Amino acid sequence: MRLEDYWGVGPKTSERLRESIGVEAAVAAIEDADIRALADAGLPRGRAVRILRRANGADGIETLGTRDARDVYDDLLSLASEYALTRHAADRVRVMTPLSTIDERETRLDRVLDARDAWLGLDEAAREAITSAFDAYDREDGTDRAAVETALELRDAGLRGGTFAALDDLDDDALQAAAEALGTIDADGRVAAGADEELDRLRQRRDAVAELETNALDVLESIRERGVRDFEEFRAAFVEYVASEADVRRGRVEAAVAGDAHDEADFAATSLRALRSELDDEVDEREATVAAQLEESIETAREGVETAVSAVSDIALDLSLGRFAAAHDLTRPRLVDDGLAVVGARNLTLSGEVQPVTYAIGDHDLDGPSAGDASAPRADASTRRESPQTPPTGDRVAVLTGANSGGKTTLLETLAQVALLAAMGLPVPASDAAVGRFDTIVFHRRHASFNAGVLESTLKSIVPPLSTGERTLMLVDEFEAITEPGRAADLLNGLVDLTVDQEALGVYVTHLADDLSPLPPEARIDGIFAEGLTEDLALEVDYQPRFGTVGKSTPEFIVSRLVANARDRAERRGFEALAAAVGEEAVQRTLSDAQWSND
Repeated sequence: MRLEDYWGVGPKTSERLRESIGVEAAVAAIEDADIRALADAGLPRGRAVRILRRANGADGIETLGTRDARDVYDDLLSLASEYALTRHAADRVRVMTPLSTIDERETRLDRVLDARDAWLGLDEAAREAITSAFDAYDREDGTDRAAVETALELRDAGLRGGTFAALDDLDDDALQAAAEALGTIDADGRVAAGADEELDRLRQRRDAVAELETNALDVLESIRERGVRDFEEFRAAFVEYVASEADVRRGRVEAAVAGDAHDEADFAATSLRALRSELDDEVDEREATVAAQLEESIETAREGVETAVSAVSDIALDLSLGRFAAAHDLTRPRLVDDGLAVVGARNLTLSGEVQPVTYAIGDHDLDGPSAGDASAPRADASTRRESPQTPPTGDRVAVLTGANSGGKTTLLETLAQVALLAAMGLPVPASDAAVGRFDTIVFHRRHASFNAGVLESTLKSIVPPLSTGERTLMLVDEFEAITEPGRAADLLNGLVDLTVDQEALGVYVTHLADDLSPLPPEARIDGIFAEGLTEDLALEVDYQPRFGTVGKSTPEFIVSRLVANARDRAERRGFEALAAAVGEEAVQRTLSDAQWSND
């Protein structure tokens, strides 16, 4: 295959790869998702990642319908790669893309969850042994020898079956011999020092003679200093000197000396050259013999070596993803034909204590947490009575309304995370989830630029995927940020109708629920509510949406906090004027409640 046949590899990139590592090595790096090899060849790392994603999952990349969806995808893979056991495993994680079929997703889920369970089932000593083995593998750049030694380390740690099943039938003795051979012979058949004592001795003698040959004038000077009086004495002294300095038998040196030299310098140079040539031949002969023996050891274990090389790479990837799943308590989603429903879902980019939420669009059979469940959304008893915990089923569209800083955008992002992880065959951050098949995932964050260019670019980004008639998931934040509220309400009504007509699924965030025309029966309005201020005047929000209820932005809570935190009288008077505008009684009641909680 030509390099130019790969997406993103133009003439300049192709020439750079060809000159740096050659066509064959470049194709192998692309097919093996080897980011490091391409980066070492001079490609910017980000470009290498993009090329490899397209090369190994072009159809999956097309699932990412917008820049914001691609950002969520990048964030997820960056987070997952932090748990990689090797550099190559991290590279393989970074180039993962959504998978085309349910079977592919189920297969990867099986592997990742088996690896998660395997990792969680190990004691600390076993985990350290695995980490140490893969660290050594990385230090040796993942060579065949490093892979074989890592496989032996994993077997020595007693790891069998499941994630490690590919290593179960390996012959330890044959692998050990192969590892030693792989460490002492290169691809050109050159044998490393230490592989054979006789070869080392021959090389040492050859190198010593070569050193004397290089410094023949010094040899002459050393011999003349012995006070030789004629050529015969010079000849005898030369033989003695070379035999002593190079640890070569006198008879061997005698046999190599020149018989027709013109002078002492010619005699020394010709004799040393002849002796070094003879020793070269001996080294080559012995090296060929040793190389053949080493190759035989490798060939005897060839199948085991190939198994180890492949298995260690796959185990590193599976365990890396398993560690990611274990660290974030990810669970298996049910892959269904239609719908997106989550119970106890968490956003992976949030830190600290996170309130899990339950939400659904489309058909599903999930139950929300009961009122007595410890994982139920935090709210008082009256709120729970008003807000059913079982998500409605069958609605194609939800219009999400509610409090400022109420987590509406975070909920959209959480749904995008769940949908993308499931599409890649990875477990999701929810206690239960059912995720349908989506050809395109459209996620659009709020952009606070009020101009016609932003409106046009936004519509061009989100409407075409919706118009294809394929399975599309729409997760769109506040339209009112990009055009005036009245027109934004009109556009939102149009999007809701189009989503229903195209049999897509959508969640649209807005503060304009009261301005919308009657929604189609396949759509509903949900709300998130602020419940007051905490004792330190932080906004207290129940992030669990109330289904079929319009949420309120409750600005009196924000104004109450501003009044309480005013730096001086003038500033306080200004905020009190706003309090009068939004409802002074509500503001005073909020301040009183916060003060009572603080007391």
